[in-house]
Amino acid sequence: MSGLTLAGYAASQRDRIVETLFDWLRIPSISAHPEHAADVRDAAEFCASLLTNAGLENVALLETPGLPAVYGDWLHAGPEAPTVLIYGHHDVQPVDPLDEWTSPPFSPIIVDGECRARGAVDDKGQTLYEIEAVRGWLEGEGRLPVNVKLLIEGEEEVGSPHFEDLLTRQAERLRCDVIVVSDTGMIAPDVPSITVGLRGLAAFDVTLRTSTIDLHSGTWGGTVPNAARVAAELAAALHDADGRVTVPGFYDRVRPLTEAEQKSLAAHPFDESTFMTQAGVRYLTGEAGYTPLERTGTRPTAEIVGISGGYSGPGIKTIVPAAANVKVAFRLVPDQQPAEVGDAFRRWLADHVPAGVGMTIEPEGAVRPALTPVDHPAVGALSRAIERVWETAPLYTREGGSGPEEALGRVLAAPVLYLGIALPDDRYHAPNERMVMDQFWKGLLAAGELLGELGQVHG
Repeated sequence: MSGLTLAGYAASQRDRIVETLFDWLRIPSISAHPEHAADVRDAAEFCASLLTNAGLENVALLETPGLPAVYGDWLHAGPEAPTVLIYGHHDVQPVDPLDEWTSPPFSPIIVDGECRARGAVDDKGQTLYEIEAVRGWLEGEGRLPVNVKLLIEGEEEVGSPHFEDLLTRQAERLRCDVIVVSDTGMIAPDVPSITVGLRGLAAFDVTLRTSTIDLHSGTWGGTVPNAARVAAELAAALHDADGRVTVPGFYDRVRPLTEAEQKSLAAHPFDESTFMTQAGVRYLTGEAGYTPLERTGTRPTAEIVGISGGYSGPGIKTIVPAAANVKVAFRLVPDQQPAEVGDAFRRWLADHVPAGVGMTIEPEGAVRPALTPVDHPAVGALSRAIERVWETAPLYTREGGSGPEEALGRVLAAPVLYLGIALPDDRYHAPNERMVMDQFWKGLLAAGELLGELGQVHG
């Protein structure tokens, strides 16, 4: 790797970069907990200092009604050079359950080549190698091959509630030709891959009421509707015997995979037993006719994410429950639209809930699916950068999760590239989150190569 642009920089700055990562990880920037709001702001201010020290200009905290984002830029490559916006986030997930951590979540350590701490891979570690790539170019070459803007969000882990409004308000400042996101993963250390799409989301909280009060099961049982049973029947009716979602029209907009995506999917070294072990399950379910790999990234799904009703305390309480609740989350693929799926789901509920049962439906979030065509020239630039570092051509994948990337691409009218290096067993969102440091250094080198490639593609 000695011929890579930032190889010398990464080798000479290794100790400083690790200590910088540790300092950032020590800040408990948990955006979901109001008591950590000051910590999230501290993480933003720390990030701002990183951008300044890297040589970026116009560094500022971008305030929102919630928690701040961070901005910085370097715009001296010239008007003919492309402008690249790099996105990451400085907030982290909660650490519960704390007793499952083998070391304190905000006391980072390196064990067996892994940096272990909350935020190590999601997303401070991945954001840091992007910042260091910019710094390495500026220190080594005195300039960048492209104009660069960095936008580091502070509310990604709580669903980015103010992010699209921020993008709209700051659209002129954030205007760019291509967006680079480092908040995704790869198949394996020796199987590099490029995410080209994320699923969308449409979630709902459905409350059912069959009576004004819980009723004595001896007096009323067998004659009155049971809210818990209605909820269970709804949950069971959401899929047919083949695992397909029964909401009419749900699959009408699903876009088929391209030939390149199908070939990459076929080349994916998927092991079903390992997959089950990682999930802690003994068997798999899902839509008939599709592999587990297809179901998790390229097919839409509906999940009952919560169901409750009646008595759940110790012992037994002989009642007919008057109220119950079902929470449903749909994961969507291109070209499904959250609003259309929501309307169809409401009609489906109206058809399945018995007359005389009261129902309220509360939407709990909506994100459109994101997709970058694999034949886009910028994807080619990313592929070449990754191949140069990993010494093998990357595969193309879609991730099953959702995020603000769709809003980034839509509001800023630019293609989104995903330079993510997280591994499937990095335990992000779980105890003992880790960053495999070899992946980190390769990410830094690839980020440096990508800047050069984008300058050649668009310059």
